[in-house]
Amino acid sequence: MNKDVILKDLGLKDYKETWDYQEQLFDGILNTKIQNRRQNLNDKTDNYFLFVEHPHVYTLGKSGKLEHLLLNEEQLKAKKATFYKINRGGDITYHGPGQIVGYPILDLDNFFTDIHKYLRTLEEVIILTLKEYGIEATRSKGETGVWLDVDTPFARKICAMGVRASRWVTMHGFAFNVNADLGYFDNIVPCGIKDKAVTSLNVELGQKKVDVEEVKTKLKSHFEACFEAKLILK
Repeated sequence: MNKDVILKDLGLKDYKETWDYQEQLFDGILNTKIQNRRQNLNDKTDNYFLFVEHPHVYTLGKSGKLEHLLLNEEQLKAKKATFYKINRGGDITYHGPGQIVGYPILDLDNFFTDIHKYLRTLEEVIILTLKEYGIEATRSKGETGVWLDVDTPFARKICAMGVRASRWVTMHGFAFNVNADLGYFDNIVPCGIKDKAVTSLNVELGQKKVDVEEVKTKLKSHFEACFEAKLILK
């Protein structure tokens, strides 16, 4: 099993360009697996972990409802935001400046073949990162992602997740609000959930801005530990 994971930090990048790049990496891994099976080969499959920040964009997953986007086309333009229907699970979410978006494109045959465990492990990476900032985060039963004060009237989501998997190869991932403009969430029903709020790390810490590179360093460390992986920067 290949537990090396190629880490790429794409900086600020258009959503559609990044989605196309994910598909390229995803298809490359799938093709290797198909050839291995057809030709009885044992070529190793690559794994990737992308960090990216997107311009304002709303994305709707396969199980989502279009009415959860509360803006029309003109209003989207006014807010300098774009909208895409995409091939991950889940409902609608927002990506934008001030978020750390992480896309693990992994062959789970290199780790463990269990999508439920995969999502819980990704959540654990975020939970452990928040713990380093003195924030106790948790899961919400039946709802993917990472939450604060989940069993209180003040429940709020700090990290959304949605993935796609085929032949145990993953794509898409998480959107972690670090210095996010939370006003953009007012234009959707986030993840189709009406009764819980959204928050950002800087808000929880009472800071104007959190050091994003410091957060990424912590995320990388916990990703390696939780997935028993080795990140290789390229």
